[in-house]
Amino acid sequence: MVNLGSIPTIEQLPFSIRILLENVIRNYDGFSITKEHYNILAHWADQPSDADVPYKPGRVLMQDFTGVPAIVDIASLRSEMIRRGKDGTRVNPSIPVDLIVDHSVQVDFYGSKDAYPKNVSKEYERNGERYKVLKWAQSAFDNFRVVPPGMGICHQVNLENLAQGISLRDNWLFPDTLVGTDSHTPMVNGIGVLGWGVGGIEAEAAMLGQPIYFSSPEVIGLELQGRLPVGTTATDMVLTITNLLREYGVVGKFVEVFGEGLDHLTVPDRATIANMSPEFGCTVTYFPIDEQTIDYMRFTGRPKNLLDRVKSYAQKNMLWRTGKEEIQYTDTISLDLGTIVPTISGPTRPQDKIPIDRIKKDFPGLLEKVGASKGKLAWVERDKMGFYLENGAVAIAAITSCTNTSNPSVMVGAGLLARNARNRGLNVKPWVKTSLAPGSKVVTDYLVRSGLQNDLEALNFYTVGYGCTSCIGNSGPLDPDISEAINKNNLGVAAVLSSNRNFEARIHPQVKLNFLASPLLVIAYAITGTIDVDLTMEPLGMDNKGTPVYLKDIWPSNREIQAVISESIKKSDFEKTYDVIFDGEEQWKDLAFVLSENYQWSEESTYIKEAPFFKGLSMEVKQPRDIENARVLLKLGDSITTDHISPAGAFSETSEAGRYLKANGMDRRSFNSYGSRRGNHEVMMRGTFANVRIKNELVEKEGGYARYFPSQEDVTVFDAAMRYQSTGTDLIVLAGKEYGSGSSRDWAAKGTLLLGIKAVLAESYERIHRSNLVGMGVLPLEFLKDESAKGHGLNGNESFTISGISQRLSPKKILDVTAKRPDGSLITFKVMARLDSLIEVDYYKNGGILHYYLRGKLEE
Repeated sequence: MVNLGSIPTIEQLPFSIRILLENVIRNYDGFSITKEHYNILAHWADQPSDADVPYKPGRVLMQDFTGVPAIVDIASLRSEMIRRGKDGTRVNPSIPVDLIVDHSVQVDFYGSKDAYPKNVSKEYERNGERYKVLKWAQSAFDNFRVVPPGMGICHQVNLENLAQGISLRDNWLFPDTLVGTDSHTPMVNGIGVLGWGVGGIEAEAAMLGQPIYFSSPEVIGLELQGRLPVGTTATDMVLTITNLLREYGVVGKFVEVFGEGLDHLTVPDRATIANMSPEFGCTVTYFPIDEQTIDYMRFTGRPKNLLDRVKSYAQKNMLWRTGKEEIQYTDTISLDLGTIVPTISGPTRPQDKIPIDRIKKDFPGLLEKVGASKGKLAWVERDKMGFYLENGAVAIAAITSCTNTSNPSVMVGAGLLARNARNRGLNVKPWVKTSLAPGSKVVTDYLVRSGLQNDLEALNFYTVGYGCTSCIGNSGPLDPDISEAINKNNLGVAAVLSSNRNFEARIHPQVKLNFLASPLLVIAYAITGTIDVDLTMEPLGMDNKGTPVYLKDIWPSNREIQAVISESIKKSDFEKTYDVIFDGEEQWKDLAFVLSENYQWSEESTYIKEAPFFKGLSMEVKQPRDIENARVLLKLGDSITTDHISPAGAFSETSEAGRYLKANGMDRRSFNSYGSRRGNHEVMMRGTFANVRIKNELVEKEGGYARYFPSQEDVTVFDAAMRYQSTGTDLIVLAGKEYGSGSSRDWAAKGTLLLGIKAVLAESYERIHRSNLVGMGVLPLEFLKDESAKGHGLNGNESFTISGISQRLSPKKILDVTAKRPDGSLITFKVMARLDSLIEVDYYKNGGILHYYLRGKLEE
């Protein structure tokens, strides 16, 4: 063992930095992980640096939307190895990988006992081919396990079962660390495990043994004081924190929580906060291991030897929180939990917090914001009766998502509120599509045992599946009469969901107003049937005696909630559920596949295609070239999300992806969703920049359209890109701030590449997407401070030459840009190449991180 030196300031280091430091010490090899990396972290407190540090996670967590394309990529790498006469089994995960199938179930059926089995049946009908490739991978690859459909949401399964706190491998004890192919991987930070979301591309690199490099992070200390007031929930708390930290600015930073307020937060409460890290913009929100952690691990069925291991290791290695630490953070920010009020967020961003007593006052402005202020009142006839549908009507009310379904306090609270509403004769409005999607089967166990399942079902909140459903865009179709009324009358209807994401067109393409709320408020708004209401002053409805019933009348007390939790949740529930977590139900067991070293690709498949990135890869790494006379494919504003770039929901017959599938013999009912088609690059490249709400400033139309400048035609983005490719024209994208925020979606980078886009020029990037662009060989460029496309007078109709790429390319090199207007005049300015490390420069030169890996394997 090399003597790396002492650490005089270790007691001042944030817990999260201590874990990174241990990771560097344990994996030190003098080549990819060096003494310089050690010094950066060892002296983090007294000599701050933003230099790159490596991270080798202990494991990888995947969900199926991002996991399937990752498996397709790894299988494609193996196929290329075999084509070149090499041993394909050398392409294999080198660390444990768990893939949880949780993103594919859709709410096609709701409002009845048979909704769950019908949705499961439909899920297998749609996704059997995708699931077969996962079963093949489980057999073909080492270190790869699959949690079948219907078992729970990946982050809740991770929190309740997979996370070990302290890992034991090859006779080494070390902190449990991971990366996940879902943005909400930091949820596990709530149990003292360091992990965060990465794109599928970075996850594949980690699977294949490559370190992940990132800038030594600033760590913001979030001090929590006091405790939550009566009448508020963990959801209100996390939406408040989301707003607070977004306004402060924590993008790319670590957040670490401390303060006496922690003593009053359960691990599920902590996990609720950590889950929303992507909505803050930070990388992790870390909660150190303490007695609460051990209690939670015991309660969720972890064995005693694991509990002893976690406590002993953490205490001996300075990873145990006592509350008396004097840690030196980059900066601190405080929140008094006693100031929290009931809150929702929306209509298009998680950070846009609105206290519930403000929503009615703000409603006209919210309607105008989403372009729905001119909608008309619509009469809908149903079952010889009828009702009026108007702006603000709640079309979708969904208790869904890992954010809240992992937290018994809000799930039991929702059940008790439903019971109280039922007892007063209240019910949900007939136009509301209701759904309950628990994050694990443990939730159903305690809801059934307490009798609250019956109360939820009485208000039409039947279990529709165990998965992400509405929060990932799998809300399923609205009832035909509702859908028709919305379209004919341009109505701005709403979705209220207990989720973490509410970006434009994510939940449902017809729903323009989307609000995040606690499960209790989801039920309350389903009862009112409208978001245009002040729940603090106006009644939910009338009881059987004609007496107004207010939210305060049916809101359960904290004592009631805790009593039900104590009586209804058993350690044995977790043990029973997780003893069979990898078994799957009969549909999974019945799936047949061909066992082989090389995956048997099918030309006829519309779900699984061999990735086109590696075929015929040259062994020579060519010098990157300057970008010359490039055209702008899209000119975009601020806060462009990966949902805008690579949609995850349904798509129409008239979309490019729909036309492709129809041309390949698929009817509309078999389209499924973009997310489910991520193993097919032909669908996904056609879906890139095809969000129906994306606003390309080069054209007047909303949606995935672009200007093809040689003919001045407005066509689809895909059509324009293919025309440009046919003439060898380079393409770029112009954008504003926070480009690529949202889900860690690798197809947002892969599709960008396949459309022929060589570079993106933005004011700033969300961390994961910038890394993914590099990982696919697309150059992320950044305007210099206080500069922008608008500031330079760029309209997007210019042709761009970007110089300095071809000579001595280095991290964060300043490049020269010349934009030529149609009249021949020139605009010149400088930009920064956001290749943030030497290894990223190598990845870019190789055409991407997987190309870098494959060349290395072929040379062995």
